[in-house]
Amino acid sequence: MLGNLPFFKKKEIQPSKEEIVKQHPVPKHIAIIMDGNGRWAKNRALPRIAGHKEGMNVVKKITMAAKDMGVEVLTLYAFSTENWKRPKNEVDFLMKLPEQFMDNFLPDLIKNNVRVQTIGRFDELPTHTKLAVMKAKEETKNNTGLILNFALNYGSRDEIIEAVRVISADVANGKISSTDINDELLSSHLMTHPLPDPDLLIRTSGEIRISNFMMWQISYSELWFTNVLWPDFTREHLIEAIYEFQQRHRRFGGV
Repeated sequence: MLGNLPFFKKKEIQPSKEEIVKQHPVPKHIAIIMDGNGRWAKNRALPRIAGHKEGMNVVKKITMAAKDMGVEVLTLYAFSTENWKRPKNEVDFLMKLPEQFMDNFLPDLIKNNVRVQTIGRFDELPTHTKLAVMKAKEETKNNTGLILNFALNYGSRDEIIEAVRVISADVANGKISSTDINDELLSSHLMTHPLPDPDLLIRTSGEIRISNFMMWQISYSELWFTNVLWPDFTREHLIEAIYEFQQRHRRFGGV
């Protein structure tokens, strides 16, 4: 009877998408426009600040996910130069978020070898915000793992204009010649120097625009847009974005 039994082949276990992603080169630098906090809150009949608070919790999860994937730099668009136009109570809350984030998460950042950096007009931030960020930067400065780079009071046009001002002054003072101005020189005067340009830009919430974010640096970045609101963005969404990035062929203007 045993000889008449059909032969059953052992079912092979397929690797998960995360396992597949880890087997291939991942983006060195991922930049994210974290959009949709307000709509997330509105959909739940909650105040906008509730969405920002939930979004802060997602930052923790995505930072750890990026670290696990082997990403070297994660830049998060936390507050733009245009965000000052929002209602004062919302702006005040957003300025308190770095304090809450660092109070709750700094021990984990240190434990996981994450280094905190910022870009943007730092001096224009409230004192309590600056102190919280400065503490995090100081206590993680010797970490050698993932760089968690917050764009705070940041605007790309403002950044480029300031770089041009500095370069123009150097030309006027005879430090350099106008013929010395090239891609490398301008890049070296941007706030992101010496970080590599983003390989992948993610924007959540269904909006398909750049919103004055790292416009010089993302010239050849792969773009990935999702309808998912930032507070609903998960480790699986990040993995999906990286997986799609890995399927693309980056030609940088070549063939």
